[in-house]
Amino acid sequence: MDLTGRREAVGELGLAAFRADQVSRQWLSRLSFDPEDWTDVSPGDRTLIEQALLPPLMDEVNHLACDEDTTVKSVWRLHDGSLVESVFMDYGDRVTMCVSSQAGCGMNCPFCATGQAGLTRNLSTAEIVQQVLVGSRWVRDLPDSRTRVSNVVFMGMGEPLANYAAVVAAIRRLIAAPPEGLGMSARGITVSTVGLVPRIDDLADEGLPVRLAVSLHAPDDELRDTLVPVNTRWRVSEVLDAAWRYAHSTGRRVSIEYALIRDINDQAERARMLVDLLRGHLVHVNLIPLNPTPGSIWTASDPEVEREFVRILREGGISTTVRDTRGREIDGACGQLAAKS
Repeated sequence: MDLTGRREAVGELGLAAFRADQVSRQWLSRLSFDPEDWTDVSPGDRTLIEQALLPPLMDEVNHLACDEDTTVKSVWRLHDGSLVESVFMDYGDRVTMCVSSQAGCGMNCPFCATGQAGLTRNLSTAEIVQQVLVGSRWVRDLPDSRTRVSNVVFMGMGEPLANYAAVVAAIRRLIAAPPEGLGMSARGITVSTVGLVPRIDDLADEGLPVRLAVSLHAPDDELRDTLVPVNTRWRVSEVLDAAWRYAHSTGRRVSIEYALIRDINDQAERARMLVDLLRGHLVHVNLIPLNPTPGSIWTASDPEVEREFVRILREGGISTTVRDTRGREIDGACGQLAAKS
């Protein structure tokens, strides 16, 4: 709920509206999830609010760490038994949470473990926000002065724009000032999509300056039809046109995500095609060495092929980086989230 909805809900319980503000500060600012610790709320009111408005959302059933505990993957069991994953990444100067927006995914991309699992259901706004809240509690346990998650990427399980209403509502909770939300910067939030064109245009109209990341993976329709099956509905040109409209509307640079797959999409010819598509636009290419997934026949490009692909893009005037593959050994990297408990 937004703050108005919380006040109304508390009022329906026969309580004063300011109780909603108190509970919001406890939950979202102090990150206190135990009503017994809410000393500014009377015990009777705590119990009533907890029972009526704060159902258990998720339980951690697996917790894996690597990179000297700076990358942590959690598997969560939701109230109906659905499993989702989130990844906590501490980069020193910032802490990023990779959150899921769906249990599973219906996009069926063949190189992605989540896509191969199929879609179970959409997550609620609360289930999305709670992943960030738990991550912020972990930040407070770090041995320094940081107090919360600084960046959120909707790059976990699911296609965020296929759960549009809940994802946009979650973003609004993340960026709203306390006591309504967490007070994060919208510029620290990235929403990834395989290219749901109507929803990209809707997001551009929301007035939220979040970064858009387009999972392109191929510059030509013939190959992208295989790698990203939704391409049969919205072609490469349509997806990129929507991305350029988004960049124009928000002033934010669009990120093009491109998983490099050996002998599939890593040819120099395709790098040059990508340059032709992107040149002159507010764009950055994020190349991703393909991460291994069970049963996949594909693998990452050879290092020299990757370097040549990067060289062609940069010499063509395209800002390009290669993504750090953190979390690979715990199946927490891009394309590996399969929610195995």
